[in-house]
Amino acid sequence: MTSTTPVTITSSSAPDRIEIDQEKLAETLEYIRPAVQADGGDLILLGTEGGTVNIQMVGACGGCPLSMMTLKAGIERILIDRVPGVDEVNASADAPALEENVASAESGGITLPGHLMASPDLI
Repeated sequence: MTSTTPVTITSSSAPDRIEIDQEKLAETLEYIRPAVQADGGDLILLGTEGGTVNIQMVGACGGCPLSMMTLKAGIERILIDRVPGVDEVNASADAPALEENVASAESGGITLPGHLMASPDLI
């Protein structure tokens, strides 16, 4: 009976990693930002690590169930295409903050976002 030994082939040299061009990254985020802001959100650059860009999606993006699709299909694709060194984009999404003490007798004791309280006709 013969036995076989699995063989693993590895490269003797690690591929050279291209550093993320921080200036190009900032320019590209400014290019993307108006589209995100048009939907009531915004992007905050948290930093980079290796080929990964870490951003925070805030405002309307923070509570939007489609924000991760926007991230992968839009933001990540654009950053990878336009910024040398970007391999991946990770995002944290924070829900939009509600103003404190907006629950009142007018709203039946229900806490409503501040923009609804400012326009009671919308309720």
